[in-house]
Amino acid sequence: MTDRTRAHVFVSGKVQGVYYRANTRDAARERGVDGWVRNLPDGRVEAVFEGPSDAVESMVEWCHTGSPAARVDGVEAEYGDPEGEDGFRIRR
Repeated sequence: MTDRTRAHVFVSGKVQGVYYRANTRDAARERGVDGWVRNLPDGRVEAVFEGPSDAVESMVEWCHTGSPAARVDGVEAEYGDPEGEDGFRIRR
């Protein structure tokens, strides 16, 4: 059995209106990571990644760069046990 984990991530910077969520979804699906991503009213992006530990860690690292038009100032990640996310979606 693969070691699975969950990361709850907050990304700050110029991360809204730059296709950050769509690029996050695509990157997560390429890595086989489940979860979701959404914009927050304060200008940050929030995401949850669940899956094999190496794939989840790859997504957290990806968040430091994000979409080509983004300017990421900070990434905060909290790790925990998976809660059963299935597929990856953009939340509105």
